[in-house]
Amino acid sequence: MKVDAVAYSAVVEDVLPSAPTLYLVADTSRLNGWGGSLKRLLDIVLAGGAVLVLSPLLLVLALLVKRSSPGPVFFVQERIGKNSQPFPFYKFRTMVHKSDDAIHRQFAAMFINGGSQHSSTDKVYKLTEDPRVTGIGRWLRKTSLDELPQLFNILRGEMSLVGPRPPIAYELDLYQPWHHERLRITPGLTGLWQVSGRSNVPFEEMVRLDIHYINSWSLGQDLRIMFKTVPVVLRGTGGY
Repeated sequence: MKVDAVAYSAVVEDVLPSAPTLYLVADTSRLNGWGGSLKRLLDIVLAGGAVLVLSPLLLVLALLVKRSSPGPVFFVQERIGKNSQPFPFYKFRTMVHKSDDAIHRQFAAMFINGGSQHSSTDKVYKLTEDPRVTGIGRWLRKTSLDELPQLFNILRGEMSLVGPRPPIAYELDLYQPWHHERLRITPGLTGLWQVSGRSNVPFEEMVRLDIHYINSWSLGQDLRIMFKTVPVVLRGTGGY
């Protein structure tokens, strides 16, 4: 599936109507001092409240994952956070236990290098057909409910509610120097990439969106992105 350029531009313009230009160098000055403190306070209040309100749902999802296939409830993976620092990243397990990551490594290389992740003619075709994914796991991914354990990453200070998605360590080997600009702030549970099409958006456009987010950060922007995330999740847009 290709991204509709008009729809894509409309999403970005709608989220950031006053700053449509995309930058290649990240300026973190807006998140220094009170800006960063205010963002952190919002993370703690909203993530803590979400854990309390969603605890029954978290329990039900944990039971469904446990019954779906042998293995742990949570998938813990090393991801790269702010200033390239690694941290343990939590998700509900959506694949069979101890799955080989070769398929994802090939997919990541293709995605980062500009290939189409949705081409049925390529060796690494549609991760929608990934044989490692369980039945319940496919639904969790489509709805993004597998990401809910990252609320605990947020409370631990390793992630934020809004920000660039944290990459896997082996993905950094494929980055161009300017791609690392997206790692200059705390990674997020959602962001401009998610509300602009997620996996339907090419990698370099994702990086540009991340840098744009950093350069134009405001509390209002974070709130708009959070509100726009809800319908994206409900529709399953770009979720695989």
